[in-house]
Amino acid sequence: MATIEFKLPDIGEGVHEGEIVRWIAAEGASVAEDDPIVEVMTDKATVEIPAPAPGVVSKHLFAEGEVAEVGKVIFVLESAADGGAAAKSAPAAPADQPAAAPKAAPPAAAAPKAAPAPAAPVPASAAVAVPVPAARGNGKVLAAPATRRLARELGVELGGVSGSGPRGRIQPEDVRAASQAPAAVPAAPATPVTAVPAATAAVPAQALPDFPRVPGERTEERVAFRGVRKLTAEAMTRSKQTAAHFSLIEEIDVTELKGVRTHAKEVGARYGVNVTYMPYIMKASAIALQEFPQLNSALDEDQQEVVTYKYVNLGIAVDTPRGLLVPVVQDVHLKGLLQLAAELQDLGGRARAGKIKPDELKGSTFSITNAGNIGGVFATPIINFPNVAIMGVHSMRRLPRVMPDDSIVARDILWMSISIDHRLVDGADGARFMVRMRELLENPALMLL
Repeated sequence: MATIEFKLPDIGEGVHEGEIVRWIAAEGASVAEDDPIVEVMTDKATVEIPAPAPGVVSKHLFAEGEVAEVGKVIFVLESAADGGAAAKSAPAAPADQPAAAPKAAPPAAAAPKAAPAPAAPVPASAAVAVPVPAARGNGKVLAAPATRRLARELGVELGGVSGSGPRGRIQPEDVRAASQAPAAVPAAPATPVTAVPAATAAVPAQALPDFPRVPGERTEERVAFRGVRKLTAEAMTRSKQTAAHFSLIEEIDVTELKGVRTHAKEVGARYGVNVTYMPYIMKASAIALQEFPQLNSALDEDQQEVVTYKYVNLGIAVDTPRGLLVPVVQDVHLKGLLQLAAELQDLGGRARAGKIKPDELKGSTFSITNAGNIGGVFATPIINFPNVAIMGVHSMRRLPRVMPDDSIVARDILWMSISIDHRLVDGADGARFMVRMRELLENPALMLL
């Protein structure tokens, strides 16, 4: 029996510590290799750290909510594996895949298979016959923990998947292709099939509020203020206390954009990409930011310099079960609409699933938050520090409007807002930026110029 002292690895560039969010495996629990042991929170990313070897979790050295420095032992594992080999693999497991996930459980303890997730569809061309996979000499299939989790979620047996990676290593795209292979025979599109269960499942999911039914009875619930919620609070407080917020609201007629997007959605479906309105808004933002670079900047307070970025990295706010995350789409000014839609779909899906990497939450030059699908006419969002501006995308409604010929017609109206740091950006510049956004979104063909 070998004792493995697992040290918190460097799970992100510049990360020096991590908060223990949740112990997945309790003390005394038996785990298989790659089974998740603990969730660690760093830089607004929750990372699952897996077991480096099979064994028993003998001790937790940090409690939930406590902060551990990189290099500190966070748990002890008693393993029957070779001590030297296990100790060597301990720091390598999470470094190979920061968003590590559990290995597929043995058949006797296998979790129920979930229906294939509609958030990451694969083109029909990817649904091909799958040959017998290559395996290690010990019969173990080569796959990262995150790939194993994906296989479990999609109901795919890794033993029947051929890996396209080095030494036959199974990649996530191999799993997705295998999950689509049985469904490639029917010609019916996947959307109507998945839409029906989703609609019916939403009804029983709405439970009544757990409030006392006896007059005068008073109960309350207390949870620790930590994790994403605490980091979000600290970031929002810093932004409000530092940036001099100024907000402006613009009304945009997106009737023409709605028609253009309808056709683009059909094209995107061929490649398994859901084309929403956001890629258009992102592309228009990149164009407008090149014309008004003062909104695409930051203030280096230590050096007392204004830093103006000559590229556009957009932070896109995503509502997740763990709280608000802002993954970053890189180099938006260089990408087409379909590519932006695909990246947005990927980042958003992984953010909601808790698989986003810490580095994917860094480096934004401008941010966009979209709550329009939830409700509300408009809002004044808080700037995502150290950005100097954030744009809010709000509700779209069919409303009567007076046209240039004085006729009154129904139009699709979208409200958008901009919050800027008045220390660096004048209100007039913010207004000009929004006027340009309105021009581009009301005439989407202009984005091709």
